[in-house]
Amino acid sequence: MRKHHIVLYNPRAPFFTMPLALIAVGSALDRSRYEVTLVDGRLEPDPVARVLDATDGALCLGVSVLTGIPIRDALGVTRAVRARHPRCRIVWGGWHPSLFPRETLNEAGVDAVVVGQGEEAFADLVERFAAGRTGQDGRDGQEGEDGENGRDATGAIARRPARDINDFPEHDYGLIAVERYFALKRERQLDYTTSQGCRFRCTFCADPTVYGRAWSGLEPARVATELDRLWHRHHFTDVGFQDETFFTHANRVGAIAEEILGRDLHFTWMATMRGDQGARLDEHVLLACRHAGLRRVMIGLESGSQQMLDWMKKDLKVEQVFVTAEKCRRHGIAVLCNLIVGFPDEPPESVAATLDAAKALRALGPDFQVALFYYRPYPGTPITDALARRGHPLPRSLDEWAAIEESTSHSPWVDAGKRALIDRFSFYQRIGWARPDAWRVPLQAIARWRCRRDVYAFPIEKTIVEWVRQVRA
Repeated sequence: MRKHHIVLYNPRAPFFTMPLALIAVGSALDRSRYEVTLVDGRLEPDPVARVLDATDGALCLGVSVLTGIPIRDALGVTRAVRARHPRCRIVWGGWHPSLFPRETLNEAGVDAVVVGQGEEAFADLVERFAAGRTGQDGRDGQEGEDGENGRDATGAIARRPARDINDFPEHDYGLIAVERYFALKRERQLDYTTSQGCRFRCTFCADPTVYGRAWSGLEPARVATELDRLWHRHHFTDVGFQDETFFTHANRVGAIAEEILGRDLHFTWMATMRGDQGARLDEHVLLACRHAGLRRVMIGLESGSQQMLDWMKKDLKVEQVFVTAEKCRRHGIAVLCNLIVGFPDEPPESVAATLDAAKALRALGPDFQVALFYYRPYPGTPITDALARRGHPLPRSLDEWAAIEESTSHSPWVDAGKRALIDRFSFYQRIGWARPDAWRVPLQAIARWRCRRDVYAFPIEKTIVEWVRQVRA
């Protein structure tokens, strides 16, 4: 029997994490009936030409779309396929379509949208396309409301109740060119996820809207078995666990560490951790993780101001992050802490508290890094919804949502003075607490002096360093 051809597309974006969502969706299709091709725009010199070639005669094109830069590329590919191969069904899924399903249908010209967890919903749509059940407009012609599947009256919005991810098949990394990602990352790092969702309610994050604060995680034995097979096949040296909150259940994390140790797998790994999770974590579990290869945790502190943390419903104390950091330092585990500045109506003392927290974390040693980001009003979050109610103009089209990451210079919450302060601080903290280097010693001393005293005027050193980098480039 001839197999139907399904093409999955990952739009261009400024990072090289493996397209785990599309791997999951492709792996969940019946491979005895469907031939799956995964195209990653980040790996292609001409993504449109590659997708047009791949979709020649294909039943369906599935596109995973994040808010921001990937939207523009997704639109270009979608419009090209629609024009060249009008019989090919097009489905968008991922964060942005999950938040704006009807708007995506109307503007992107796609046949259907998958909301939330995609494995079953996409497979269901593909089955309907293969059976030829389509209406005159090219969309799924089912009438009426289907409460179980969550379709709208046209059937063009597919939403299935979230399932335990243990029910889904193992991810098939044969869908991607693993070695090419190693080359782009400049390290043999495999991306992998052991869980889906997040139980917390942070108001700057869309995860509670998309997954309803649901969470499910793979059984530890399955995680280790899959990593064992992948390690022997691809010989990676590091794993990037891309879970929203890897350390959700301490006992499960400890069991994963013990499984890795028991199988004598030789790779390091990094994972996400909330500050309160780390503060509560038993030292023996953390030590087991260290022995199993844990090299770094990524913690979202977001703000050094407790008032701001409470406002964004982070459900976290600033002190808990420093308790976690001290634990990690004792066990030789590096920490990357994410911080956000420029929230709506954020007072200057909140920004100062965030910079103070960054300095304190950096002072713990070169293995303690911070990443400073400017707030952007992403869709589907309570903060953004509140801004809309206050009359703040939000993007209204897909093209406008695609542009939100291009610049923060026009943000009404980040004036020129605040932007200069943050940019200069970011530069000096990176230099000041980097690993010692003979040529850097004088510059590091100056950088630390500036940060400790908050003196950033006349940043001559910054200008010189940036000039040298431009010359070398």
